[in-house]
Amino acid sequence: MEPGSDLVAGRRRAMSAPRRWIQPLVSLLGALLLSGALIALPLDVERWGRLGYLGVFVLTLLSSATILIPSAALGAALKFGAAATLNPVLVGLLAGLAAGVGESTGYLAGRSGAQLAQMEQRAGYRQIAAWVRRFGVWPVLALAAVPLPLIDLAGLAAGALGMPFWRFLSACTLGKVVRFVPVALLGAWLRARGWL
Repeated sequence: MEPGSDLVAGRRRAMSAPRRWIQPLVSLLGALLLSGALIALPLDVERWGRLGYLGVFVLTLLSSATILIPSAALGAALKFGAAATLNPVLVGLLAGLAAGVGESTGYLAGRSGAQLAQMEQRAGYRQIAAWVRRFGVWPVLALAAVPLPLIDLAGLAAGALGMPFWRFLSACTLGKVVRFVPVALLGAWLRARGWL
């Protein structure tokens, strides 16, 4: 061992310690800023509806990118599904795809460091993390299909546990499609009866 090598190694560790926190901190701040912007800025479903399928995708993507904050995505899918010019099954598929991609913010926040989100102290997060650890993608799929923000906790856990991104995205998107296709079909059914 060379003289002074411990000192060099110690300096490298000291210099890399702040770098370890930069990426997680930037990821968390970005997710929080996006969530805050989506709350502060009103999303006009009627205006987005004029964009057709692109409007479905973009509005659902933006409203699903929040973490632990309920979004307007279900209402948007219902209204878009009721549009006479759009196919409700395609609306549900696009909304599910966009919502799955939007939920990546939770996964990325978990991947960058779940301790920053202070989630591991909460019993609900610990339970969902245990399910994700034990059953893999199945809790992600199931929680993505439920209209509650529990998918955010599953995304945080999947990221923190190192689940491959493509597996998370596939399970989350499938769950969101299972959730949004019936909602869009309900919108079409309500429109056909003159209730929407």
